[in-house]
Amino acid sequence: MSNKLFLGHRLRRLRRDHELTQTDMASSLSISPSYLNHLERNQRPVTAALLLKLAESYDVDIRAFAADGGHRTGPDELREIFSDVLLQDLGVPRYELAELANNAPSVADAIARLYAALKEAGREGGVAAGGDARAVVTPEIWVRDYIQAHRNHYPKLEEACETLSGALRDPLSVAEPLRRRLRDAWGVSAQVVPQAELGNLSQSFDQDRRQFLMSSQLKAENRTFALAYQLALLEFAGLLAQMVGEAEAPDEGIAQLLHMHLANYAAGAIMMPYGRFLAACETSRYAIDRLTGEFGANVEQVAHRFTTLSRPGQRGVPFFMLRVDPAGNISKRYAGDQFPFSRFGGTCPRWNLHAAFQAAGQVVTQLIETPDGQKFFTVARTIERPIRTELGAGLLAIGLGCPIDHANKLHCAEGYDLDKAPVTPVGPACAICPRLDCGYRATPPAGRLLAVDKDRKTISPYPFVAG
Repeated sequence: MSNKLFLGHRLRRLRRDHELTQTDMASSLSISPSYLNHLERNQRPVTAALLLKLAESYDVDIRAFAADGGHRTGPDELREIFSDVLLQDLGVPRYELAELANNAPSVADAIARLYAALKEAGREGGVAAGGDARAVVTPEIWVRDYIQAHRNHYPKLEEACETLSGALRDPLSVAEPLRRRLRDAWGVSAQVVPQAELGNLSQSFDQDRRQFLMSSQLKAENRTFALAYQLALLEFAGLLAQMVGEAEAPDEGIAQLLHMHLANYAAGAIMMPYGRFLAACETSRYAIDRLTGEFGANVEQVAHRFTTLSRPGQRGVPFFMLRVDPAGNISKRYAGDQFPFSRFGGTCPRWNLHAAFQAAGQVVTQLIETPDGQKFFTVARTIERPIRTELGAGLLAIGLGCPIDHANKLHCAEGYDLDKAPVTPVGPACAICPRLDCGYRATPPAGRLLAVDKDRKTISPYPFVAG
């Protein structure tokens, strides 16, 4: 098996992002333009020495660059798409999907976006005749892809939030200086009011009256977050508008959702400014409960902040995070450098994320291994919804994970013998999972010949021929 790195499309994209000609980039890397041309066309592998030069010249994170940062459509996602009943009869071989993902990543991304839109259209009953096909590109899918394309990290916003947070710092609380800043700098009064006054809202800003209202049913940490969110909308109005404009969202609704996401991101960065938060993470060994106390945040806010620590030269542990409800619906999905789960489906039932619901309030840990041999240390725990309603608070579960070679940096991994602890094999969506003897398999593997024998029942309900 070859370990050569053919990273032509990534080199080409990096060069174009910096608006360089091949001659310009070749000069900065001390190579010839013809050699760079061969590299971009995948006719030569990228060497370790060249990776180091890229890191030095363009502030490239070597591991993320070599792994494509985990945010482009990869062969696994394409296999999932082409295993769909609509396409599986084409029998597209794996090597062709790998070539597409590696050599034409933008085309692969386009296929993934169209497939996601098609899936959503199926759930909604399709697109009406004569309707705008863009309507099936759901806001959630578009914004999620945008977040992944930026590795859930926005340098300009981070810098602005860190500066503001430094000006607000108060040793006694986080919420009070936020409230004062709203009042003194923006003439906005912040109040907590009964839920009945807000109807179905949890918070509301009245531009004319300069009033910011928060529901009395919001927990203390969520009120603090709400104050930081409203302050971010005011303090960074120009920057947020610029970022949303540059994103070129397909419609106003999606643009507004992205704007809200960026303001949420800023709220977390104000409460947990990058440098101080990363230092606290490293000191506490990423102990979530200690960090919630130190920064006045809740478990979900801290877990989400973990996934944003991608500043060049100041990177944290590369976490991925999911949030699910008891029915298995995924409402948040943030990837670190690598993300081992299905892009279009749910999670593998062998990952114990859902076991957190049977152990409410406890931390559930697990070592998992994906079919390609990658190992991850994962943590799952329940959280309450941010606001109580007539139906009660209700529980959600969050799952965090990181590559096993980072697990020794985590407080929750203390006492683990990471070399000897049992490892649970997991996979992506069942339709594309290559594992043969899985008793949890819910669907037949697409494109595989079943090996069912009426005289012999197997542990897996859908045995299939390997290879």
